[in-house]
Amino acid sequence: MNKASRIAIIPLGMTLGTFLVVTYTLCVLYGLLVSDAGMHRLLSDLMPGFIWITWPSFFIGLVWAFVFGWYVAVVFAPIYNFFAPVGSKSGDA
Repeated sequence: MNKASRIAIIPLGMTLGTFLVVTYTLCVLYGLLVSDAGMHRLLSDLMPGFIWITWPSFFIGLVWAFVFGWYVAVVFAPIYNFFAPVGSKSGDA
């Protein structure tokens, strides 16, 4: 198997975690500016301990966003690495 076709979990986890932290921060800013009740409910449903909006709950949301990114990396990378050799053996890239 080609070493380049494998996905490393740590860089993927850091990338996805950071991406979701930035996305979460933008969602909170949007919710503050627009005052959309749907955003409040969504964040409260997805992140245990999150209450709209206090400083402690904002930081809880940051932690949850980063954890969700790592969850995706830990689940996705091994699945991809398992199936990647199958595609390379059949001539697909």
